[in-house]
Amino acid sequence: MSSLRMLLRTLAVVGLSAALIAPSAPVRAEPSVAELTARIESSSAELERIVESYNKLTEEIKTNQTAAAGLHARIGPLEAQAAQSRAAVGEIAATAYKTGGLRTAEAILDPAGGSLVDRLGTLDQLTRHRQQQIDGYTADQRALLDQKARLDATLAKQAAQSRAVVKTKKRIEQDLAKLYEMRRAAYGRATEAPVKKPKSSGSGSASADTPDAPAVSGSAGAAVRYAYGAIGKPYVWGAEGPNGYDCSGLTLAAWRAAGKRLPHNAAMQWNATSRVSRSELRPGDLVFYSGLGHVALYVGSGQVIDAPSAGRNVLKRKMNMMSIAGYGRVR
Repeated sequence: MSSLRMLLRTLAVVGLSAALIAPSAPVRAEPSVAELTARIESSSAELERIVESYNKLTEEIKTNQTAAAGLHARIGPLEAQAAQSRAAVGEIAATAYKTGGLRTAEAILDPAGGSLVDRLGTLDQLTRHRQQQIDGYTADQRALLDQKARLDATLAKQAAQSRAVVKTKKRIEQDLAKLYEMRRAAYGRATEAPVKKPKSSGSGSASADTPDAPAVSGSAGAAVRYAYGAIGKPYVWGAEGPNGYDCSGLTLAAWRAAGKRLPHNAAMQWNATSRVSRSELRPGDLVFYSGLGHVALYVGSGQVIDAPSAGRNVLKRKMNMMSIAGYGRVR
């Protein structure tokens, strides 16, 4: 019996020791590189969507700034015209106050003023002329007030968009910090190393002898050469070169080098281009992805050049790297 008690006591001591030594909760293994990569890709896709919404807001602000400038330019002459009309109507009112109705009666009764029919015709013309001046003043004032109301609405919308831009920018910066930390954990550094390329003898990224660039004629060729010249440069959100790009910033810059203007937003670039089919694709066309959340420049042979995501560099890759929404040709 004593042996049994001793055995039980020994087992209890061993069990207590094990409980003290064992951790209270299972130790979670650090995420693998593959798991971190999956998280990075998911976060990058979400971040790019936010960046493109930021780009859209800034494009809309530019549009509203142009509209406001145009309204300001129109309001100046309208104010002068309305003041002139107001002065003319004021003169009519002062004359009417001074003369009352006697002048009209005298003009009709005075035989020296010509025949009664002529005198009535002259008075009718004067009345119509004065009424036209009054109507003109009213129209000028209405146009001026309408333009001012439109300007106020435009400026209010612009102010709201500016506040939204600031808010979106803060979110992007917070998301970037998390993304860079995940990249550092997965790859040992937050961003890809810059790519060193042989320099071409031409000037700028759109040089005709950019290494590896295919021979493409016309404005599309200029856009393609520019894109090749941008390979290896970092993704920089909201940027359109020359030292960094986001996805729509790269396609904008490439076609700007070809003398064409595109908005800095993938969805807006979709609206600014003509639809083509996959079989009709030519170098220089745009390839749109992920519900118009990403855009790349087609360079031929089933490949595109794009600015992929934060932490990465501009690169050339197969165009089927994600779900394709459609294709566009710059007009």
